Amino acid sequence: MDKMIYFISDTHFFDKRMVHNQIFARRDFLTVNQMNEAIINSWNNVVTANDIVYHLGDIALIGNNRHSHEKLLELLKRLNGKIVFLKGNHDTRATFKYLQKNNILLEDKIEKFVFEDVGILIKHNKIQYYLTHYPLIVGPAPNRINLHGHIHNSSVNMAENINVGVDSADLDYLMEPLNFGTPLSIEMVLKIISAKKIDFQKRR
Repeated sequence: MDKMIYFISDTHFFDKRMVHNQIFARRDFLTVNQMNEAIINSWNNVVTANDIVYHLGDIALIGNNRHSHEKLLELLKRLNGKIVFLKGNHDTRATFKYLQKNNILLEDKIEKFVFEDVGILIKHNKIQYYLTHYPLIVGPAPNRINLHGHIHNSSVNMAENINVGVDSADLDYLMEPLNFGTPLSIEMVLKIISAKKIDFQKRR
């Protein structure tokens, strides 16, 4: 079975500020647990154990102590697939070190969690995807796209920048609504890119 690739950012697990926040984010939950479970369910509804998810930062907002790290690890264990984490502004090196030290092996004997500090470049069907937490201005080019997070319920005013965060305004370019917290497949990203370019052409 071929591995599918997905993208997500700014899950902010355990972040009480995000529970009922429809200004900075797009969330309307009663409790942190309800928010966490919604993301977990949406994630596992599309991602299989064989897939790869690129998480572009701000995994959670937790205390910088063993108990908080243990809670986060138990939550992340429930998410399907191999996860490649980029460090967001709310992610600490201590959290990354704890997760790395307590990494788990998948069925194919590879580690479930992989960690990157700044960014990743991947290529898919002749398109270069620059994966970062903060938006990166890559400039107009037919085969160069920046996938990022950080800005929550906002969108960079450039067609080449796609916000893959769970609260992203760029999700509006998808015709079909997604369940909150659903990671984006390459196909979904391509739909957003195409629709955003058409939108920007109309504005000229």
